[in-house]
Amino acid sequence: MSQVSKEEVLKQVSDALVELFEVNVDDISPSAQLYTDLDLDSIDAVDLVVHLQKVTGKKIKPEEFKEVRTVDDVVNSVTALLQEK
Repeated sequence: MSQVSKEEVLKQVSDALVELFEVNVDDISPSAQLYTDLDLDSIDAVDLVVHLQKVTGKKIKPEEFKEVRTVDDVVNSVTALLQEK
C-alpha cells in the first residue's frame, strides 16, 4: 500500500463519523474531542475502530485507541498503522 496522507485519513475518519454517527460535518475538525464535542460514547468509539479496520484492512489494537481523545488522535493512530509494514 502506498503512503497515505493524513488528509486522506482525516477524510476517511470524517466520512465514518458522518455516516455512522450522524455527526455534522461542520463539527469535525482535528481538535474536536470525540466524547465531548462530537457526543460519541465508548461503544461508538469501538464501532469507529471496527469501521476503520474494515476500511484500512489493518487490525487496530484496543490499547492503541485507549488514549485517543480527538479526531486528530484517531488520524494519527490510523496513519501510523498504515505506515507499518
